[in-house]
Amino acid sequence: MAPHTLKKRKLAHGSFDDDSSKDLEPADRRMVLAEDEEDILPKTEFEHGRTKTLHASERQQSNLEKQRFRSLESDAYAGASCKSGIFKLQMDELLAEARPKSGKRMGPAEDALRSLKSIIENIPDHDEITAVEAEEELRRTFNVAIPFPEPRPTKDTNCKLGYLRPMGINIVGSFPLKTHSEGEEAFPIDLAVTMPPALFQDKDYLNYRYFYKRAYYLACLGVGIGKAEGHDFSLSFDYRDANLLQPVLVIEPSEDGGASDFSQSRCSIRVFPVISENVFPRTKTLPGKICIRKRSWDTEAAAPVSSSTPFYNSTLRAESSTLSYLDFLHTASTRCDSYKDACILGRVWLRQRDFGGSIPKGGFGHFEWAAVSAMLLRGGGPKGHPILSTGYSSYQIFKATLKFLASNDLITRPLYFSGEEFEASNSDMPVFFDGSTGLNILFKMTPWSYRLLCHEACVSLKMLDDAVYDHFESSFILKTSQPLYRFDVVVRIPIPSSFSKLKSTDHTTTTMAFSRKCYQVLREGLGDRVNLIHLSVPNTAKWTLDSTSDLAKSEPTILACLSLNPATADRAVDHGPPAEDKNAAAAFQKFWGVKAELRRFKDSSILESLIWSEKDSQMTIFNQIILYLLNRHFGENVGNAADFVGTGFDRMISSQNQLGPKASVSFQSLMTAFDSLEKQVRDMDGMPLRLRQISAADPMLRYSSSYLPIPSRFRGIERPANIVVQFEGSGRWPDDLAAIQKTKCAFLLKIGELVEESVQDTITRIGLENEDSHISNAAFLDIIYPKGAAFRVRIHSEREQVLLERQIQDRNLSQHGSIEAALALSAYKQTFILAPLHTQAVRTLCTRHALLSTTIRLVKKWFDNHLLSAHVSEELVELIVIHSFVLPYPWEAPSSAMTGFLRTILFISRWDWRTDPLIVDFNGEMTDKDINSINTRFEAWRKIDSSLNRIVLFAASNYNPEGTIWTEKGPSKVAAARMTSLARAACAEVKKAGLQIDPQILFTSSRADYDFIIYPNTRFMNGRTREKTNLPRFKNLHVQTAECLETLGYDPILLFVEELKRLYGSSIVFFHSANGEGVIAGLWTPLTMRRSWKVNLAYSALPVSKQGDLGGDGQIAVNKSAILNDIGRLGNDLIAKIEIRR
Repeated sequence: MAPHTLKKRKLAHGSFDDDSSKDLEPADRRMVLAEDEEDILPKTEFEHGRTKTLHASERQQSNLEKQRFRSLESDAYAGASCKSGIFKLQMDELLAEARPKSGKRMGPAEDALRSLKSIIENIPDHDEITAVEAEEELRRTFNVAIPFPEPRPTKDTNCKLGYLRPMGINIVGSFPLKTHSEGEEAFPIDLAVTMPPALFQDKDYLNYRYFYKRAYYLACLGVGIGKAEGHDFSLSFDYRDANLLQPVLVIEPSEDGGASDFSQSRCSIRVFPVISENVFPRTKTLPGKICIRKRSWDTEAAAPVSSSTPFYNSTLRAESSTLSYLDFLHTASTRCDSYKDACILGRVWLRQRDFGGSIPKGGFGHFEWAAVSAMLLRGGGPKGHPILSTGYSSYQIFKATLKFLASNDLITRPLYFSGEEFEASNSDMPVFFDGSTGLNILFKMTPWSYRLLCHEACVSLKMLDDAVYDHFESSFILKTSQPLYRFDVVVRIPIPSSFSKLKSTDHTTTTMAFSRKCYQVLREGLGDRVNLIHLSVPNTAKWTLDSTSDLAKSEPTILACLSLNPATADRAVDHGPPAEDKNAAAAFQKFWGVKAELRRFKDSSILESLIWSEKDSQMTIFNQIILYLLNRHFGENVGNAADFVGTGFDRMISSQNQLGPKASVSFQSLMTAFDSLEKQVRDMDGMPLRLRQISAADPMLRYSSSYLPIPSRFRGIERPANIVVQFEGSGRWPDDLAAIQKTKCAFLLKIGELVEESVQDTITRIGLENEDSHISNAAFLDIIYPKGAAFRVRIHSEREQVLLERQIQDRNLSQHGSIEAALALSAYKQTFILAPLHTQAVRTLCTRHALLSTTIRLVKKWFDNHLLSAHVSEELVELIVIHSFVLPYPWEAPSSAMTGFLRTILFISRWDWRTDPLIVDFNGEMTDKDINSINTRFEAWRKIDSSLNRIVLFAASNYNPEGTIWTEKGPSKVAAARMTSLARAACAEVKKAGLQIDPQILFTSSRADYDFIIYPNTRFMNGRTREKTNLPRFKNLHVQTAECLETLGYDPILLFVEELKRLYGSSIVFFHSANGEGVIAGLWTPLTMRRSWKVNLAYSALPVSKQGDLGGDGQIAVNKSAILNDIGRLGNDLIAKIEIRR
């Protein structure tokens, strides 16, 4: 292979150049620009702060070891993580895309770093002056405001500020270690400027004195860089990781094409001062020590307080250990070849879950991940042995780090590495303590962010341990941080202006103090009603050098995000401590106030209790508790201003003030009536055969109907619920399909006669169906109870399936007869076999997942409002929703209607139904063999029907591995494509609106895409409109008349649409609601486009021609006006008007 002719520059650890490195320590890790030509230059590596040259023989041995390592890594992927090599290929592709690449892109940034180093080294020294004098001088001379932390220094502050030439300038962070991600936009490059120890006194670690000197030093750097000749950088101040003790100087490209323009590198540069490790004694700045001994709100110096200042101390230790961790992480990358790739995987995983090193993003970012992994490579196991092995692959290190985070509670069981244990006053702080530097690596984490991190690690481990699916996309590709997808309840809570942080000794802000108090109140008040509580605080923003940071400009609210425990979220009674426990009872009463009451229960226990009810409130019990807690502990102003996001989703389908999981109560009356019918039929005497089974086969009997069946004596349900009756096998069943249908009619007549005799005022009627086919089911029995419940009974005979399959295999049968038998067999399986199995499975899942019923009904309403419900069967919609519950990754199963609905719409928007089948595992028992069998069947269908004319969507499950039963009648490609586009539009709206989302927008369909719209007459619509207008004034005068019974299950609008499809289905695609409500929209099919004339066209046409067209005499086009006029005449009074749009 020919050698490379182009030279690539790379960033390595070393000096900027030979001349400038004389003043720098050899142990420092610095940036160097070197030529990347391995054939000419020897390869170097760092070992304990010194460079070591590898000769040719050593390089050859190292390459052989790396090859063996890559082979072992490949085996680890294929053998330990999944049963196929697909996961390995996906991981390789991800790492190849994410690894930082050397090239011309970073050249301008490297030039800017070199220039900055030169500028900083030439900034003149400045004598020490007081803080007030320094602030006035920089403001007056250079118009630069010093970014002092709060409390700002005063005239009484005993602190002298000065500037001396830095002791070292180092690039730190992920950039020199090559662990940053290539796909990141505007990632920061950190440039650490080491301040000389001569600037500090022994006690400067106390009372913010170090941070005052650091802020002044940073302002001097800003002045020097800002006035440098030949450079026009864009300068601003910001906080490092949103820590108000650590302001940084942000340098961005000038974007003018000059020497200061490094916009091509798509990055920014953060300059900040640090100190060497030995400036302040480690023992004096441990997290358990007290370093703030004068409170900013005291008028006089206060005596030392008893509580420690862990956050302040840890920030100070982080300042002094920056260079130490650069060396430490570099050593880990040289000891373990896969360490860098593991860090890149961790970085991608954290970014997709919106974790970062800043406090608002959880305080756990790339540095924390890299440091924890490196520490686990060094120790942390039993007897000090390392938890991770240097021989692990990148995936194994990544997964083992996740397992460590998921299985260790560092709040209750802190982890100490080579250091003394300490006790901090903040007991809810996670501790991962590095004794060598005296730093708690997790000091920026809050208790809620740490719990969220552990939760995400647990969920990811479940995905990676799944033996059936690899979940690569859910683990690394899908963005999971959107609160509306991630959490069940989201509440905006305003921060009261009167809130004070007087009780806090450690450095903190009002926002963080309020957040900690709010977290404690919600955690104690909600208890086991929630699985997770997470608070999102506003982030800090950059500001110019001539101004001061104004945190008041940020939104004075926090976001409380909660994941519910559906089994207990809406519990009506809470039990507190017994009355005998005086202290616990007093604490309970103090926390709950007037809501707490003493009650005696059936087991004779006397307990403090809380009673909640939904009768007099439009809110759920869970929301009532949150508002009460906010009013109780923060004042009515906070409670009244609290805003629940997404409550409109529940209200869109709520009925009779029943929200969330309580909505399933609306189905209970019909369920009770079904149980009564089953008992009555089983107890009947006089049946020719013994009853084997009565099965429900209707959405109303599996809690998934968009229409709530609430029967009453004055108003029956609008349509009957389908049920299937099966008798014991008998040789007396005829061997002719037509005779079987007549026998079933006789059975239905007998059942109706016996039901009327056993239950007074019960009405039964025989109905006929499938009149055009003598081999399909011919009859059904409607049973109407006096209280309003109605059922439609069909009889299942196993003999039918045998005869139909025999008829299909008969080679002497005509093609028309074979097609008729195939259609009859498909209808038989759907009606008598799969519908009862599907109903039982969905009904079981609805009892397991309390919000599944509400979510299904909400998604069905979405399909209905967008006129897609007639194309997509109810069973298919249910399977799509259930997929979001049984396979919810990268989240857990939703526990609110909002979350379930949005995740389902997100799945639809991402589902590529052309190449991927929908597989639903109801009980989690499907194996690799089952999945492979379904995939094989799906691939066979795609080969047979590559143009998707027969089967567009493929939906399989445990009981239906064939995957075509619920999709063979639709949707078509047009309807499926519209479903996907509407889902993508809904997801785009959610992303755009965020927490301001209006649920009504997602359910409002645009009619601009249709060619014409038919507006039905509302008098004939099936629904509550007709019934409300006909109800008498007094309910006791209204009974179920014969007219009401005649219209049971009768919908003239749907029948009219079916007639239109039969007549014009080849030329028009109709969109309408399956409930017979709303408009009927139409699209002309491509078959009706202008074409040459021929005989036997399927639609009305008329000749057309254009002047100047060659051969235009033979061209025809669909006669749209004539067809629409025919539709108008056919509909007559059913149609109010027809609107032609194009």
